[in-house]
Amino acid sequence: MSQENTVADRLLAEARRKTAREQNPVLGKVALIIGIVALVASPISIVGWVGGLAAIGVGIAAVRNPDIAKLAKIAMGLGFAAILVGVFFFTLNIA
Repeated sequence: MSQENTVADRLLAEARRKTAREQNPVLGKVALIIGIVALVASPISIVGWVGGLAAIGVGIAAVRNPDIAKLAKIAMGLGFAAILVGVFFFTLNIA
């Protein structure tokens, strides 16, 4: 009988890769960067809306990781603020 357990080794390697993916803080940083860019560009109405929605979407995906949940919540707040500023400037241009 062989002492190697290839199925167990494969499952362990997959579990380690999954854990490494879940603990990766890049998604939170990306959400935060998108939120900042959306807020800065939000006086251009459509850019603020699209960027704000993107920041909220990426923030929702990132909030699942408890290590970067704070960054994700900040990014979602920035995205929401970008949408509000975009709506304000859109209304200002119409009026």
